[in-house]
Amino acid sequence: MSTVPYTRLEVLRTFRNVRFFLFSIAFPLVLFYTVAGTNRHSELAGIPFPLYYMAGMASWGAMASVMAGGARISLERSAGWTRQMRITPLSMLAYFRAKVLSGYVMAIVSLALLFAAGLTLGVRLSIAHWFEMTGLMLVGLIPFVVLGILLGHLLNSESMGPALGGIVAIFALLGGAWGPLARSGALKTIAEDIPSYWLVQAAHVSLGAGVWGARGWIVLAAWTAVLLRLTVRVYRRDTARV
Repeated sequence: MSTVPYTRLEVLRTFRNVRFFLFSIAFPLVLFYTVAGTNRHSELAGIPFPLYYMAGMASWGAMASVMAGGARISLERSAGWTRQMRITPLSMLAYFRAKVLSGYVMAIVSLALLFAAGLTLGVRLSIAHWFEMTGLMLVGLIPFVVLGILLGHLLNSESMGPALGGIVAIFALLGGAWGPLARSGALKTIAEDIPSYWLVQAAHVSLGAGVWGARGWIVLAAWTAVLLRLTVRVYRRDTARV
C-alpha cells in the first residue's frame, strides 16, 4: 500500500470519528458564533473582535486536528496494528507521512469552516492576507504535529483522549485563543515562548503587521526540534520492545 491510498484511508477514518468533529469543528464553531456574534462591533488588542476570535478558534480547531493523528497511533499501538504494519510493504516513513498529511487535511477543513464563519460576521480581508494568514497558521502547526506523534507513542488508548483534550485546551488558553492571557509582564513573556501564541498572532498579518518577527520563528523551530528529538527517542524505544 502506497502513501496516497493509506492517507485516503486515514482521512476517511477521521471523518467518521464523532469526537473529531466535536473538538476540532463543532466546539470552535459554536464558541465563535456565541462569543464573536455578541461582540462583532468591538475590538480586542486593537483588532476587530470577530477577526481576533476567528483566528483563535481556528487555531484551537487546527491544533486538535493535527494532534488527532497521535490518538490513532496510540489506538493502533494498543491493538497491535503498528507491529503488523512493520511487516507490510508500507514503510514507517510512509506510515507517518500519511498521519501528517491526513492531520493537515483535517486542519484545512477546520480552518476553512472557521474562516467561512468569520465572513458571515463581517471579517473582510484581501486575498493576499487570507493566504498569508493561512500559510502562517499551517507552518505554526508543525510542532503540534510532532507533539501528537510523541503522545501517540507515550500514552495508551485509554489515557490518550483525556490527555489530548487537556493539552490542546492548555495550549489554546496560554496562546490566547480565547483572548489575551496577559497584555504585559512575565505572563505575556511566557506566552510568547509557546507555539500556540504565534498561531493566534497570524491574524495580525491582516492589519499590515507583516509576518512573525524573529522570535516567532525561533520559538517554533526550537519547539519542533526538541519535540522531534524526543519523538525519535520514544519511537526507537517503543520499537525496540517488539
